[in-house]
Amino acid sequence: MKALPLRATQRLQFHKGFTLDDAVPLVPYFAQLGISHLYASPLLSARAGSMHGYDVVDPTSVNPELGGEPALRRLVAALREHDMGLILDIVSNHMAVGGADNPWWLDLLEWGRLSPYSEFFDIQWHSPDPLLKGQLLMPFLGSDYGEALQSGTLTLHFDATHGAFYVEHYEHRFPICPRDYAAILGSDERLKPLADRFSALAYQDDAYAEAAWLKQVLAERATEVLEVIEQRLTEFDARTPEGFQRLHHLLEQQAYRLASWRTAADDINWRRFFDVNELGGLRVERTAVFEATHGKIFELISEGLVDGLRIDHIDGLADPRGYCRKLRRRVDALSPERHLPIFVEKILGEGETLRRDWQVDGTTGYEFMNQLSLLQHHPEGFAPLADLWTRHSERPSAFIEEARLARQQILNGSLGGDFESVAQALLQVARDDVMTRDLTLGAIRRALQELIVHFPVYRTYISARGRSADDDTVFQQAMDGARTTLGEGDWPVLEHLEKWLGGQPWRNRPVGRERKILKHACVRFQQLTSPAAAKAVEDTAFYRSAVLLSRNDVGFSTEQFCAPLAEFHAVNQQRLQRFPDNLLATATHDHKRGEDTRARLAVLSECAPWYVEQVEHWRTLAAPLRDDATTPSAGDELILYQVLLGSWPLDQAEDVEGYHQRLWQWQQKALREAKLQSSWSAPNEAYEQGVEAFLTRLLLTEEGRPLRSAIGSAAQAIAPAGAVNGLAQTLLRITVPGVPDLYQGDEFWDFSLVDPDNRRPVDFTARQHALNTPPDIGELLFNWRDGRIKQALIAQVLALRKAHPDVFRSGRYTPLEVVGEHAERVVAFCREHQGKRLLVVVPRWPYHLLENGVHPQINARVWGDTRVKLPFAAPTQNWKGLFHTGAVTPDKELLISTALGDFPVNVFINPDDQES
Repeated sequence: MKALPLRATQRLQFHKGFTLDDAVPLVPYFAQLGISHLYASPLLSARAGSMHGYDVVDPTSVNPELGGEPALRRLVAALREHDMGLILDIVSNHMAVGGADNPWWLDLLEWGRLSPYSEFFDIQWHSPDPLLKGQLLMPFLGSDYGEALQSGTLTLHFDATHGAFYVEHYEHRFPICPRDYAAILGSDERLKPLADRFSALAYQDDAYAEAAWLKQVLAERATEVLEVIEQRLTEFDARTPEGFQRLHHLLEQQAYRLASWRTAADDINWRRFFDVNELGGLRVERTAVFEATHGKIFELISEGLVDGLRIDHIDGLADPRGYCRKLRRRVDALSPERHLPIFVEKILGEGETLRRDWQVDGTTGYEFMNQLSLLQHHPEGFAPLADLWTRHSERPSAFIEEARLARQQILNGSLGGDFESVAQALLQVARDDVMTRDLTLGAIRRALQELIVHFPVYRTYISARGRSADDDTVFQQAMDGARTTLGEGDWPVLEHLEKWLGGQPWRNRPVGRERKILKHACVRFQQLTSPAAAKAVEDTAFYRSAVLLSRNDVGFSTEQFCAPLAEFHAVNQQRLQRFPDNLLATATHDHKRGEDTRARLAVLSECAPWYVEQVEHWRTLAAPLRDDATTPSAGDELILYQVLLGSWPLDQAEDVEGYHQRLWQWQQKALREAKLQSSWSAPNEAYEQGVEAFLTRLLLTEEGRPLRSAIGSAAQAIAPAGAVNGLAQTLLRITVPGVPDLYQGDEFWDFSLVDPDNRRPVDFTARQHALNTPPDIGELLFNWRDGRIKQALIAQVLALRKAHPDVFRSGRYTPLEVVGEHAERVVAFCREHQGKRLLVVVPRWPYHLLENGVHPQINARVWGDTRVKLPFAAPTQNWKGLFHTGAVTPDKELLISTALGDFPVNVFINPDDQES
């Protein structure tokens, strides 16, 4: 099979409400739009009802809720008819656990270390806690263990079909080890022979295999002995004193210890995805795990059904570099005649770049979202917006301060058990050396916490050779920061951590225990810094800090407010040299706000003094809507105003009730993620109800009309400039080096909020109809609010990408000088390959150029003498711009009034016969 050129991707979120077969009839539409590859959410069998697919329970099959493998084949066949490919999102870091649907996990619980899956999951079997020695903590109970027993919510059951016993707690199933079946079966003469055989398993080397046969025998005899077994089960009813003792004793013999969900934060002894108890970390660095979890993926690749891979949460792995290189070798071997791109979901910190020796094709593009956002924020907006925020919220204006406070809270809270695991690992390293054995656990904890709090990136990548130069730079930054907040008495401990965590390679230590425990400490440390950063920044500080919410999103260097245009050009040139196929995203299934929500909010950086006046007025209008003076808090109120401004519907006929429901869904999540007034672990119902009442009055009642009208008017005032920003980011995403990635439905305006709002059903019928209607510039501009103008732009420029693939993939990127009255408000560059040239021109900071216009077209006369200087000889023929073949004749200079006279953004291409 030939390789399919990677031109543009379309991300689709599959679930039971939108299956693989549902996508088949849409393939012609995506092809017509200009998409070359569908980019699918995870397709392997996930937990029933999963809306995202990241909670895989069986990686050996395609999810039957999505239509299974037959539906996948039908979709790929449809794609092939249009010369399109499929990129598949895969989850290497974790699986769904708990519940009753993951056979690997259930086998692990049943047999503990005797299970063939005992090394699949990232478990610390040797816990320092005597209550967990050789056991897994199972923090799935809705109450304390003793209370759950006593209340009867832990119940013993018999599965007659499989001849197996298990304890049930709501949706969770906890298997009983067959070696303990004898205690359940008892001494009844009809069961005693089997009970004796089960009892003997404790002394057999082949107990695992023998038990499978015995369970089959029990299942075959189930009908004749069911009445006796059911009678025996009643004796384990924990609501009686005798049953309480019997069931408790039985559970104490298992390879797991049942506990309240609240214990996970402090006592967890297995790695999770962040702090989610229902997602257990995998040891994919082990060959057996790698093969078992990737077998179906490799099968699909070998059959030519998959054309690229996206690796979820690469930083969760013990060895991301080793994993990526191993995956590359396997993929290349399975598909030697075509290159399958591999993209990694990687959050890059400020100044951090993806490692080229990973042998991947790039990231999923979060950093591009950030780079584009920095470009569209005006530097003069920060001071007044920061003053407004701090004056009312009394929170820090510097995001980094908020993030560090959140990291401290996370390390002492939801990730406390994971933090303790790393501290204990480092203590073992200290104990192994007579020169450091006097270091105390308390001192290690203090130094370790400050080191992680000041970590400037998600993680390092320590190898047997220690830290790389790049990693060492990062580590020294964290060390310098830690010294500013750590008492001087603990500075020597920091020096030891610096050596242990990559400063002294573990390969320099003798083979054996000493090397093993140092490597273990390094791996655990790196697998902690990443979730600590994510939970503190993405899931906490983003909801606490709101100088301007358009600068709060996944992968953003949020401590930056804006960046010079030269930096944007520089990162584009760097991408072309290092990762020309890197994905370019402006919206994802993980974003906090839709791409056009952010584009509209960015306008506030241009008119900050006006916005400050609006907020002061709104707070006065809001007073009658409150239950009390502190609900919502000033910070929550200011955040709400920004969210309303960014998401306010352009369509006046929008369902107000539906909008209110969306806003409250976001609001409740925001309150709990912030962990200030409420939280997921301890919801403050009184405060939440007060905030909900405020929101309801604002949006739905007569008394809220003055405030509602004021916010609506402000939203409409900045909406045209927001649309210009939205069109600019759309054009830049398609024309700068890299591969544009479109998120489902975002061909029209995207004013969504955080998930699940950004995963709502998409009206593809309307989008198909719009694409089939010939574009008319005047009509599109007049009706710009319906979003068709954005779709038309995408289709036109993707058609250019298809017609001139080499220019877009490998064409030289040259920033163009802009001079004149509004030079700073224009972004211009040239892409060139073998004489073919593209000129891209977009405005930025458009608010004051629109002259209070009602649509996103800047009047040509406003540009005055603003012009682009061209670094090549003037062509002898006219250049073609978007939507028309009208004349644009640059003569060493291109007037912006001409370039942007008909449409808010533009891209020009020199004629085919032009050789210059």
